[in-house]
Amino acid sequence: MKIISVFDTRIAGSNLGDHIIMQAVEHHLREMLTQDFFIRIQTHDNISQQSYALIKQSNLKFCGGTNLLSSNMDRYNQWKVNLWDSIYINDVVLMGVGWWQYQKAPNNYTKILLGRLLSSKYIHSVRDSYTEKQMKLCGFDNVLNTSCPTMWRLTPQHCASIPASKSDEVVMTLTEYNMNQEYDTKLYNILKKHYQKIYFWIQQPGDYVHMQNIASDMVEYIPPTLEHLDALLSDKQVDYIGTRLHAGIRALQHKRRTLILGVDNRASEIARDTNLPVVNRANYQDIEDWIVTPKATQITLPEENIKSWRQQFSKKM
Repeated sequence: MKIISVFDTRIAGSNLGDHIIMQAVEHHLREMLTQDFFIRIQTHDNISQQSYALIKQSNLKFCGGTNLLSSNMDRYNQWKVNLWDSIYINDVVLMGVGWWQYQKAPNNYTKILLGRLLSSKYIHSVRDSYTEKQMKLCGFDNVLNTSCPTMWRLTPQHCASIPASKSDEVVMTLTEYNMNQEYDTKLYNILKKHYQKIYFWIQQPGDYVHMQNIASDMVEYIPPTLEHLDALLSDKQVDYIGTRLHAGIRALQHKRRTLILGVDNRASEIARDTNLPVVNRANYQDIEDWIVTPKATQITLPEENIKSWRQQFSKKM
């Protein structure tokens, strides 16, 4: 039995999208490492001496999921680590991690920090080509674009089961940290025009307040748990249209017709690599055209890269 540390973005965070990501990360890791003991370490809060000790005991250390990396980690770091932490944390393997926003080349501090934290032995998995490019600027040649682990089961066979034509009802999401009253109100009005019923899922607390300002109680609010979202996606024939990337991927996992509205680099970069159904949220005509025009979901995964990343652990351990 090996001890596996997983840097977990769910801890000390309010974004339920991180739960969607980390569920997928843990699912695939447990498929690969079936007999091993897993420990979760926080990413969004400072790491304690107790956590250092657990990390030191670990045979493998994975950092999963979201856009934790940036070009200036001395000034902006969603992953709360610094050069002091790198004394105790090393040989971490990335799994579907992304880069925060479009940025200049990584600064020297970031290159040094990541060089100390991350493994040189194992291949790292990143979620898009842009992150791969930024990692190579940091000196990492051992990196593969695998897309996000939440997408790894969206095979051609799976996508063939997703309806091509619109449903009568729709699940909508908005994003508390990227609000735009004009765009979001226009989206609500488009959905009200084309659907008999609108459900709204709350991924972060501010989403609810924002939607209340737009539609009051004219939508049905889905409680902010993955269990409630999964129940709706399982029980109802619904479309998904919204700015939340991983809520959209969750809908695809449930074989629901999905359109993700891009508000930053995350969705657009993944879409560029995989044909994930994404349009910019300001492209109202594209949104309406997608609603009324039947279209198959045809996602292209980097299957060989995913396979290579997974297989390295059975070869080296």
